[in-house]
Amino acid sequence: MLSYALRPSAKEQHIMGMPAHPLITTIEDLMALPDDGMRHELLEGEHVVTPAPVRVHQRVLANLFTQLRDAVGADAPVEVLFSPADIQLGPRTLVQPDLFIVQKPRDAATDRWADTPVPYLAAEVLSPSTAARDRGKKRRLYLDAGVEEYWIVDIDARLIERWRQGDDRPAIVDGELVWGLSSGPSGTVTVAALFADP
Repeated sequence: MLSYALRPSAKEQHIMGMPAHPLITTIEDLMALPDDGMRHELLEGEHVVTPAPVRVHQRVLANLFTQLRDAVGADAPVEVLFSPADIQLGPRTLVQPDLFIVQKPRDAATDRWADTPVPYLAAEVLSPSTAARDRGKKRRLYLDAGVEEYWIVDIDARLIERWRQGDDRPAIVDGELVWGLSSGPSGTVTVAALFADP
């Protein structure tokens, strides 16, 4: 009698932490997918899918965005943005950072995701389904691509793991995070305020 293993459904693969579409290996493949409300990324040719985040994730992200936007100001040559976004870090890597600081486009002709340079700063707010990837592969990809600062916001521990170029381990910040970028903007993030109740 013949026996064979059935291929898990996309939902089952997501729960098991597997790529949902193993045939998606290029950015072109990824961009051709229909919009399904999920976050699709390509990490060195590996297609990963993340469901919509929970409310506390979005609340913390909004608080971080507000602090960084206020520090950067309206006249800076950079802007603070959040995903969904399609940031290409390499020929087989397209990411959607939760939040990032990037150079403003020069004009309307360069105001496309495809023309977006590598961010100066990228931040990911941890979720149970993304924690290992955010701390591992994505951290390496961001820093290898030239991102100056990579922040991992840990909701459960109420802290930020701050990675900078050349770091062997992150700085763990649970008080005031003083930051500055080569493009000029700088400021202080009050970490406790990120987790304040609404």
